Amino acid sequence: MPANRAHLPYVLLGPMVRRAEPTQFCLQFVTTAAPDFEIEVEGTEVESQLSEIRLGTYLYLCFVLVTPKAGRFACDTNLSYRVKADGQWLDLSELSYTEAPQLMIPNTLHSVLHGSCRNPHHHSRDSLASADDYLSDTLHDSAKRPALLIMSGDQIYADDVAGPMLMAAHSLIAQLEIYPEDNVALSLPDSLQQQLYQRHHWLPKTPWQERSKWTLGHWLKKDEVHFSSVKAGNHLVTLEEFIACYVLNFSSQAWQLVDLPQLHGQSLNHAQSLEFAADKRALEGFIDTLPAAQRLFANVSTLMMFDDHDVTDDWNLTARWEQNIANSPASRRIIANGLISYWLFQGMGNDALAATGKLLDGFTQSLTAHNKWALTSFDKALHRFTQWHYCLETQPKVVVVDTRTHRWRNEQDFNEPSGLMDWETLMELQEQMLDQDSVLLVSPAPVFGVKAIETIQAVFNACGHPLVVDVENWMAHEGAAKKLIDIFKREDTPSETIILSGDVHYSFCFSVAARFGRHDNRIWQLTSSGIKNEFPKRLLHVLEKLDTWLFAPWSPFNLFTKRWQLSVRKHHSDSPKKRYLVSASAISLVELEQGRLSRYRLLRGDGEMTEFALTEHDDTCC
Repeated sequence: MPANRAHLPYVLLGPMVRRAEPTQFCLQFVTTAAPDFEIEVEGTEVESQLSEIRLGTYLYLCFVLVTPKAGRFACDTNLSYRVKADGQWLDLSELSYTEAPQLMIPNTLHSVLHGSCRNPHHHSRDSLASADDYLSDTLHDSAKRPALLIMSGDQIYADDVAGPMLMAAHSLIAQLEIYPEDNVALSLPDSLQQQLYQRHHWLPKTPWQERSKWTLGHWLKKDEVHFSSVKAGNHLVTLEEFIACYVLNFSSQAWQLVDLPQLHGQSLNHAQSLEFAADKRALEGFIDTLPAAQRLFANVSTLMMFDDHDVTDDWNLTARWEQNIANSPASRRIIANGLISYWLFQGMGNDALAATGKLLDGFTQSLTAHNKWALTSFDKALHRFTQWHYCLETQPKVVVVDTRTHRWRNEQDFNEPSGLMDWETLMELQEQMLDQDSVLLVSPAPVFGVKAIETIQAVFNACGHPLVVDVENWMAHEGAAKKLIDIFKREDTPSETIILSGDVHYSFCFSVAARFGRHDNRIWQLTSSGIKNEFPKRLLHVLEKLDTWLFAPWSPFNLFTKRWQLSVRKHHSDSPKKRYLVSASAISLVELEQGRLSRYRLLRGDGEMTEFALTEHDDTCC
């Protein structure tokens, strides 16, 4: 515990450009002392409004809203900016491609970066570093320079945490004196060494005696786990752990406070020791690329949306899962901690505090006189909050949907997968899309996925195990699937809809058109996953062949799918063997001309580039 903050850097994270519009832009920072920032934008007189949230003795999260004193910011052009802290200009040379960071206020979108699933301890290289290289090369070419980075889910993995990462988080908690919770509902061993790779034993469960007698688990005397991740051995539990992991996921400076080589698992068995060593090697590679990721964040507007791993695997997948969580104080606390940390580090920047900022007073009032969080009252306000989704009024319009907290629950069978959005939010989505010529629709899970994989998920679901294979596709729920397809078939919805999705750890490009209807529209399903994650390559090749055989254009199986009214075309990549399913750590580059998709490429973590052919005539499915 530091006697003073002399050894701590003033800025741990930032500036990070978040929501950027002609009337204002938002910068996000994490500091170790009370923030005092002024922003200067070249060629424009501006005013700065600072909001700060104290999260520890030496930890502050802050947002600076920058507005022009007169008129509007210039759009679609580079705007150089500088940051003054405590009267001194910050040295931002490491975050700059030229003399100073340069953001672009997006209006007409020509180039967008998109990806999801960034797992720090995956063995692949972080593809945000490749995106940084691309931005450096195209910085002064407004037609090619990305104006927007969209991260559509799993920006952290709260349920899949490396052993060294959990130890680093606890080291950071101690050094920054991050405020703890007043009452931790879950009882864990006192020693972190005893907890490593073992937390799943203490995570809440429903005893088999309390399970329904209609379930096999009751008769097998098997307790029902609430947190279903197969890698829950180091699951984040407390709010301070979530906060520390967010800082470590985005801040190179934070890792300089952690002596990673000296982190050891002293009480691990042989298999766990090997896993710990492999995780440490992967984290070293991740730390090496963090400065590139931070430079990217300082120069491009970054918007985010949660998926399940930001909180926990299978979050709200079924009504039964939700019921189990609601009946357990410890489970409710862990889920609330995940959602609070998302709100702090991702949510508020998405709308520049316009709606999310209304939660601030309740949160800050939850800090007791003893510098501990008493969050029971705030949890209620947090769960009542319904505005995680948002739009950006660009050309084309960006519509980002929340597919986690507005679920369409199956009221007849609580074990059935819930629809990803309920009727009311689907109607709201429809209103956002009406009378638009083109739309970028961000849905964390693909709307049009791989049929063979969805069929396998349906088989597991029919056997009563939806959590085993994450049955989280739009077509898994009859009502949600029908309503969404009806929206796409309307004559007053966009003639070009580009859906950006992730979640699945592989990438593909499908184009979709209605078979029956007078609306001459085109729908693109662009799936990019993961930023630092990959699907097992051999298994994906097998699934691709299975999909090709079972759902060829002539296959009768097509008639049994919910989207038989739509023609789905698979677009091959330029990878070896022209595969249309690509497993590679990558972030996608979506290029547009007059609101229409003109090019779709993957900037891979290994430095290579993969492109999907948009004009070829491939096999068509129903």
